[in-house]
Amino acid sequence: MHDIKAIRDNPAAFDSGLARRGLEPVASQLLKIDAERRDHVQKLQDAQARRNAASKEIGEAMKTGDKARAEALKAEMGSIKDFIASGEAIERDIDQRLTAALAVIPNIPLDDVPDGKDETGNVEVRRWGVPPVYNYEPRQHFDIGEWLGLMDFEAAAKIAGARFVILKGQLARLERAVAQFMLDHQTGVNGYTEHYVPYMVNDAAMYGTGQLPKFAEDLFRTTDGRWLIPTAEVSLTNLVRESILEEKDLPLRLTAYTPCFRAEAGAAGRDTRGMIRQHQFSKVELVSITTPEQSREELERMTGAAESVLQALKLPYRVMRLCTGDMGFGSRMTYDLEVWLPGQNAYREISSCSVCGDFQARRMDARFKPADGKGTRYVHTLNGSGLAVGRTMVAILENYQNADGSVTIPEALRPYMGGAEQITRG
Repeated sequence: MHDIKAIRDNPAAFDSGLARRGLEPVASQLLKIDAERRDHVQKLQDAQARRNAASKEIGEAMKTGDKARAEALKAEMGSIKDFIASGEAIERDIDQRLTAALAVIPNIPLDDVPDGKDETGNVEVRRWGVPPVYNYEPRQHFDIGEWLGLMDFEAAAKIAGARFVILKGQLARLERAVAQFMLDHQTGVNGYTEHYVPYMVNDAAMYGTGQLPKFAEDLFRTTDGRWLIPTAEVSLTNLVRESILEEKDLPLRLTAYTPCFRAEAGAAGRDTRGMIRQHQFSKVELVSITTPEQSREELERMTGAAESVLQALKLPYRVMRLCTGDMGFGSRMTYDLEVWLPGQNAYREISSCSVCGDFQARRMDARFKPADGKGTRYVHTLNGSGLAVGRTMVAILENYQNADGSVTIPEALRPYMGGAEQITRG
């Protein structure tokens, strides 16, 4: 959510930020509603002041026996009361219109975010690792999994439809191993605190992190009106909703392993085979709650925490700074980690780490009390994948595949796999 006062103070800067995202200027429309609201509020305040004054005047008229004056003032009081009652309803309506208009406007990118229309404008920051070389045509993960007899898309389709998978045996265990390793790594090495959180949330939680109202079609809703989380970011970030934290307690670093549910409404025809883009998948999410002064440094730290998992698994990747046309709705700056997939001969996204500034905090009313004790300020929020479990499995299957169809288990995961070194066809 944007600060209408900041827009009022510098509308040109606000429209300029939206232009970098390829959007039309809206400051004038917003300020028109804001001016209507402020004008109406002033009228209400004037009416309330007149009501208070008239009340005193009635008392004085009664004391002096001026009944005609008292009756006239009472009539005036009645009309003022009616105006205030209707005026408060009008004020709520104007507030709702302004909030609704602000709620669908994306965050403003930071100055050092590269400009661009789409993913072609993203900028590579660094690479790690060397993609493996094979003396045969490397297979994609779904061919490997199906050949092993441990990945079944047809059975999943019979049960749930397209974009689901059933993993069996050692691949099912590998999914569990990857998640457990990530949690242990993020808590033990990178200092995040593990949480178990709800997988279903209410409207306010989805609104707080920016999924509602704009992206309702990308979500799944239950029959009682709750929403299945698209990422644990929703549950974790909303832990500070309607809270006032102490500066000394920041930053908070939170993590959770959860299933994630996405309708993928805008992904028709994309990655229809395999585990890259599914309606249900698992992820270890990272969330940080910081002061404004800490948030940029925290973005680098969070990105490093996500990278450290790929390094521990020895999976080649690159870090991309997303351009203005490819960033998410609530982000001010985003780094994508793209892991190398030999079967696709391409780097594919496996994590996004974003700093949102106070964009989500305003929607959640999440604040902190500065150490000097002067007032309160909005916190800054960050979120990132640490990592997507399914896509990590995809990367492991493709990067650790062998000519005979088996898959070598990364050393870091072997303690979680009962010491096994390979996954072979049963």
